[in-house]
Amino acid sequence: MTTGVLRNPDFLRFLGSHAANELGANISRVALPLVAVVTLHAGPAQVGLLSSLQTVAFLLLGLPAGVWVDRMRKRRVMMASDLARFVLLGSIPLAAGLELLSIEMLLVVALLAGVAQVFNDVADSTYLPNLVSTTQLGDGNAKLETVRSGAFLAGPGVGGALVQLLGAPRTVLTTALGALASVLFLSTVKVPDKPPIEKAERGPMRRDIKEGVAYVWQDRLMRAFSASSALGNLCVSGVLGLSVLFLAETVKLAPGAIGALLMSGGIGGVLGGLTGGWLMRRLGTARATMLATAIGAPFGLLLPMTQADWRVICFALASMMISWAATMSNVGQSTYRQTVTPDHLLGRVNASVRFVTWGVMPLGALLGGLVAQQIGVREALWLLMLGRAVAFVPLLFSPLPRMRDFAEAQPRQ
Repeated sequence: MTTGVLRNPDFLRFLGSHAANELGANISRVALPLVAVVTLHAGPAQVGLLSSLQTVAFLLLGLPAGVWVDRMRKRRVMMASDLARFVLLGSIPLAAGLELLSIEMLLVVALLAGVAQVFNDVADSTYLPNLVSTTQLGDGNAKLETVRSGAFLAGPGVGGALVQLLGAPRTVLTTALGALASVLFLSTVKVPDKPPIEKAERGPMRRDIKEGVAYVWQDRLMRAFSASSALGNLCVSGVLGLSVLFLAETVKLAPGAIGALLMSGGIGGVLGGLTGGWLMRRLGTARATMLATAIGAPFGLLLPMTQADWRVICFALASMMISWAATMSNVGQSTYRQTVTPDHLLGRVNASVRFVTWGVMPLGALLGGLVAQQIGVREALWLLMLGRAVAFVPLLFSPLPRMRDFAEAQPRQ
């Protein structure tokens, strides 16, 4: 029987850093657009541009970031990116107080903070094996996913309350302070950073990127995970883009009911994080991942059945189960990558996987809107959820159904 990761002081410090970052990032989902709308009187096009600039850095820099992270000490990368976000986000309330804030400045800050977040995310997902043993990776990833889902659930509500109390620019200051708190937590970690790749072993950027992509492609299970997640994310991002329109215009629910239903996905994610470690200990990391993916698939078909009567529960149940399964899958996939990938490649492998699985999300949102325009919102949701239901099929043709624990897999060199 292994010792729980919560008894590891350095893991708790890392978890504290993770919590501060995730909560701040989710508060900013509300605060930054409100700064644009309320303080700067931005129009819809400018708000849309602001939203895209917050995430576009991953598409532009995701693969090179993996190479750079592998060449640096992971904790230093996280601390540097947190400090950069502290300065960038802290400049917004300062400029607002001096009446110097403009929409152009806000867009530049959003872009640069997004660049810093890319490096933080890649280093964050690469750092855990530095703190815990291989047998504890599943439990550690489950705890991190619990924090991430809890922040996703609580962040917008906390952000809205803070904007009401402090105003939008000062609320952005709280997200900056979250980044600073993350730095302070990381600075107390006592385990030394593992050394990065030696300069003599580094190749050209293009070759190093290709090496990370090739590693993902040549691993049958990692390739299947990536294909499954890409298809699932493509469909779910389309659903998310249509959800408010569906509930407001098609189902005709009141705003309060819509808000409550949209929170159900966050609840499912928290439950996934809380149950993930226990299920993986009982069933094995591989079996728990496969089980959650298979169970979660059909529940999405409930969502288009939502009506403004007792069937409103269809939306809540579908959202909860999709998020629960996604969280379990994220825990399993992270654990597998951290188990089989050599340390010197882990940053590039994580970046390659995220480039594929997250890069499809803007396309999915666009696709959902185009399909809904042609055939109707409810009908588009049926198509998207059918696609989401079959996203687990690539895993059936992978080694996953024959595995019990990812710890059984041998690291490849």
